Amino acid sequence: MPVTKSGRGHQGAVDLKLDLTSSPKSAKKLQSKDSSFWDGHPSESPGLEKTKGITAFQTLVHLVKGNMGTGILGLPLAVKNAGILMGPLSLLAMGFTACHCMHILVRCAQHFCHRLNKPFMDYGDTVKHGLEASPSAWLRNHAHWGRRIVSFFLIVTQLGFCCVYIVFLADNLKQVVEAVNGTTTNCHYNETVILTPTMDSRLYMLSFLPFLVLLVLIRNLRVLTIFSMLANISMLVSLIIITQYIAQGIPDPSRLPLVASWKTYPLFFGTAIFSFESIGVVLPLENKMKDARRFPAILSLGMSIITALYIGIGSLGYLRFGNDIKASITLNLPNCWLYQSVKLMYSIGIFFTYALQFHVPAEIIIPFVISQVSESWTLLIDLSVRTALVCLTCE
Repeated sequence: MPVTKSGRGHQGAVDLKLDLTSSPKSAKKLQSKDSSFWDGHPSESPGLEKTKGITAFQTLVHLVKGNMGTGILGLPLAVKNAGILMGPLSLLAMGFTACHCMHILVRCAQHFCHRLNKPFMDYGDTVKHGLEASPSAWLRNHAHWGRRIVSFFLIVTQLGFCCVYIVFLADNLKQVVEAVNGTTTNCHYNETVILTPTMDSRLYMLSFLPFLVLLVLIRNLRVLTIFSMLANISMLVSLIIITQYIAQGIPDPSRLPLVASWKTYPLFFGTAIFSFESIGVVLPLENKMKDARRFPAILSLGMSIITALYIGIGSLGYLRFGNDIKASITLNLPNCWLYQSVKLMYSIGIFFTYALQFHVPAEIIIPFVISQVSESWTLLIDLSVRTALVCLTCE
């Protein structure tokens, strides 16, 4: 199996790209194996970026999908912890701040691309060259540590999202299965259902493992666009059904506090920050675009959609259920098949989102690992590392 390489940067870091479909005769030998675990680069070569990059629409789909995770279901409770006025205003401010910081990140990456004549920059490159341009001699001398720290936290953060997704999948499937005997077709009332105990949640997690392994073997963002689109559709339909229910019979909002106690505001802040979870995929998406010049406009559009969606779901959920709002708004829905299907559809969306969040740490770890082995072992090592990382998130 071939390995495509591209020597870039004054330190001679090696970029690696696996291609399962190419002929083995086109393989090239590695010229260097001095790459560091923390010096990983995007795996696409410049030529492939131009010919096989993703379109603006595909980028928007990935960006929206990267933000629409499990956090949005907890936003009504977050708004309760901030207040019916303070909550939406804070979400608006956080969305604007997140978008602004993403734009700064993209501009810095593009600046160093032009300055150093590189086709694209990853997070580590951007931080490293940013520190090297600092007026502080100490920061310039320790610029390589900036790359390593950013790579480490990206790995921890993105794999952490994957762990949360697996727990969400297992818990939702468990809830649907245990409540199946009490689930009805009448959605006009919500009564307590006696759950039928089933197997442990960890066994549900284990049941998802082989399917997640197969999913992460898809490394091409163009192919993942199909799954991201399916995820967006299933989650959008779920949110429409939820919105349709919570928009009915909203009680008088005057009884709700405009600003909640400052003691509960950190709970709001933590949930809201968790919801804006696409920062890790911004540069990978920008690097994969056919025309990266259009990315700032796509970024603004995507973040505007997400922020409006967060404010709408969070505010309506709190207005509808008030102090009775639960940790996930799906727990407030009636126990009928229509709203049970919401859990299933949202779980399908989260399942496909796993691959997108997994893409970031995989692009950092795998190039380093395969650079340490001979050419004939690259495919086996690539598949083994992906499988091991998925198993790690299931533990």
